[in-house]
Amino acid sequence: MKKLFLVASLLMALTGMTFAQTTPAKAKPEKATKPATTATTKAPAAAAGPTKKDGTPDMRYKANKDAAAAKPVHLKKDGTADKRFKENKDTKSPKKS
Repeated sequence: MKKLFLVASLLMALTGMTFAQTTPAKAKPEKATKPATTATTKAPAAAAGPTKKDGTPDMRYKANKDAAAAKPVHLKKDGTADKRFKENKDTKSPKKS
């Protein structure tokens, strides 16, 4: 019984491996009916100093480091300052009585 189970397991494993080795046939891409427009792409954000090829600020330069330090670091998903962090809290805190 053990030999039968072993042979059946090996056959199933080999069958699974053969299916894993086949690659699906590539379908030919259809021709686009509308030409691509460049107006739909976003322009990269203006940086204070030099930028990399992808348009992000190059952090090796002091001008970009200073600009990044001026932004609030801890924001919530909606873009408002997260008040759990010290740099975002108000300096005047009301005293409780």
